[in-house]
Amino acid sequence: MPERDRRRLPLGETLDAIEDDATHAPWQSVRRRLQRSAGSWLLVLQLCLATSAAWLVATTVIGHTQPFFAPIAAAITVTAGMGQRRRVVIDLVIGVSVGIGTGELLIGLIGRGTWQLALVVALAVLAAQLLNVGSLAVTQAATSAILLVTVVPASGSTDAAAFNRFVDALVGGLIGLLATAIVPANPVRRLDREVGGVLRELAALLDGSGKALRWSDPGVAWTALQRGRALQGPLDALSETANTARELSRISPLRWRQRDHVQLYAGSLRHVDHAVRDARVLARRAHTMLRRGDRAGAGLAPVLEQLATAVRLFADDLAERDRFDEVRGTLLDVANSATTVLETERSLGVTVVVAQIRSVAADLMYATGVSAVELDEMLGLGAEDSSEDLTDE
Repeated sequence: MPERDRRRLPLGETLDAIEDDATHAPWQSVRRRLQRSAGSWLLVLQLCLATSAAWLVATTVIGHTQPFFAPIAAAITVTAGMGQRRRVVIDLVIGVSVGIGTGELLIGLIGRGTWQLALVVALAVLAAQLLNVGSLAVTQAATSAILLVTVVPASGSTDAAAFNRFVDALVGGLIGLLATAIVPANPVRRLDREVGGVLRELAALLDGSGKALRWSDPGVAWTALQRGRALQGPLDALSETANTARELSRISPLRWRQRDHVQLYAGSLRHVDHAVRDARVLARRAHTMLRRGDRAGAGLAPVLEQLATAVRLFADDLAERDRFDEVRGTLLDVANSATTVLETERSLGVTVVVAQIRSVAADLMYATGVSAVELDEMLGLGAEDSSEDLTDE
């Protein structure tokens, strides 16, 4: 399975895919790959719709005889990085314009040939870079120049070949956008899958840290820490997922009703990221304590288990668009319970773990829509005694 595809899978599915690839027979691997391919039916449908429609419009409606740029542009737009399709259309048009313009200016003077191709491509790429456009525009400038030099115009074609290809690229890009709007993916489903996967792993990290403190086992703490470190890739991918969801919910009338749910997910991502990072610091501190022989902190095990439960509740409420009332109550209990432990255990390690528990609880409270001022009020804190870890967003 390609590494790039693995990064887009939820963490559990990624690990399963690696294990399966290593242990199963070739025929079983083929079967799994066929099953995964069946999940790409939406992309195949969008590509078929976009490329055929672009060709039809360019040939029948506009009357172009060789509109190869139209289906190419449509395919590039459909398969472009999610959340970037509108920018892709702009880059396509700019790149095609630069490549065709450069080629048209030179071909009439120097003709077609090997060295002419090299010169036209070099000048087209330099022109695109001087315009400070994206990498896709630079690639399209080179591609357009290559096609212009190497593809001889069909007999009977008009003298406005350059303009026609510019129009073809524009038509293809716009139809690619239209195809993704008419046959859209479900933006909430993808967000739920990826954010839910991160939250499940966060809950497992917290559970593991709690077990490590309960059993005074540095190995269990180390395993929890590795889970936290493995979450960095999925966390980094969440911003792209959110951009994808926002784009789909804006451009597709079929997904307009999901815009509020998408925004709820997107608004929580920064705080989820903070919660994971704080939990990772917590696991590292727990491992350091136990590795050095400090067996304090067993009283925090039930608090961490309760915090893991709150994370799972938050994931469920996020998916269901619930009011988060139970989650907030649980998180407040976690923050207060963690502080209470300090009355009997005051080692440096326990103090740090308590601070991180409170930080994770605060991050999740913010993710539910609670402000710092509201959180102070819930905890009965004043401005002079608000702890930084519960008020600093």
